[in-house]
Amino acid sequence: MADISCDIVVIGAGVLGLSVAAELTARGHDVRVIDPGRTNASAVAAGMIAPAFESVLDGVNAERALLLRDAAALWPDFARRVRIRLDETPAEWRGADAEEAAETLRALGFEVEPGAVRVATDVRLNAAAALYALKASLTSPVIKDHAEAVEPTADGWRVSTTEGAVLGNQLVVATGAYAALPGLPGGTTTLIDGVQPIAGQIGRVAAPLSDRVVRGREAYVAPGAGGALIGATMVFGSRDLTPDPEASERLATAAGALLGTDAPADIEWRAGVRGATPDGLPLAGPVGDGLHLALAPRRNGWLLGPLVGRVVADGIEGRPSGPHAAALDPLRPTLPAG
Repeated sequence: MADISCDIVVIGAGVLGLSVAAELTARGHDVRVIDPGRTNASAVAAGMIAPAFESVLDGVNAERALLLRDAAALWPDFARRVRIRLDETPAEWRGADAEEAAETLRALGFEVEPGAVRVATDVRLNAAAALYALKASLTSPVIKDHAEAVEPTADGWRVSTTEGAVLGNQLVVATGAYAALPGLPGGTTTLIDGVQPIAGQIGRVAAPLSDRVVRGREAYVAPGAGGALIGATMVFGSRDLTPDPEASERLATAAGALLGTDAPADIEWRAGVRGATPDGLPLAGPVGDGLHLALAPRRNGWLLGPLVGRVVADGIEGRPSGPHAAALDPLRPTLPAG
């Protein structure tokens, strides 16, 4: 591959990297994305955009719930622009604590449908199809290669790959829970290497189980690719992609309880690794000298994709980025030490 020059280089083609690239492309920038093409956590995920039920599960305050709700509100326009189909069937919370969950949601400012605990804010998409659509929205195809190292240049950044180099005026690192690339500044390396990996497994059933996302404290069931998805575990500090039989049995039993049936059988289990910061929000924005981060969304990568894309693009263009940019700032003073 001959050396390539562009405005902005994005390393990583998960939901955050591609959302940033799609936003920048829509603004007229020449963007190149580098990614080896292996399966990432964004592809394994159920594709839920769930500000309400994530707020319940994480016990967040009103400020965090507002951030998640505002992030979800960006999705309809973003989805139309990049041609992602949203399944807008409202998700439902089930279980013995359903009324308690409803009270929590109302206190946080979410509207709950009468009767069943359903919220219109919580929708979903097909993760694999959405990744394909994000890639298709780019002017240039993803460069399927490994980024091996980076280095600053007089005009920006040089990214060395196994086949050549990609040079850009600005660099966005969206490498998930992977270690920092050689050549990054020491402070940025510390930030990236402080991201905590979280291994999680999700199961696929060939037969449909529900017409909507059904959630509870112990599991969820979501429609997916003609069948259903069951999830999910969160093993903090782990990069192990081997499904755990005990966790599989526990998730299957919990899924059956949500549906009022026996535990589903013939489940194909997969695992992925996500990254998280100590405060649970991603690192999204500039860190200096034409360098930007877009990583570590915990389990909310799909929910936060358009917001992260907007915040990073605004940072690259040097424009104000709305009320939530400070909460995602990689250099935020409120970020606890890792």
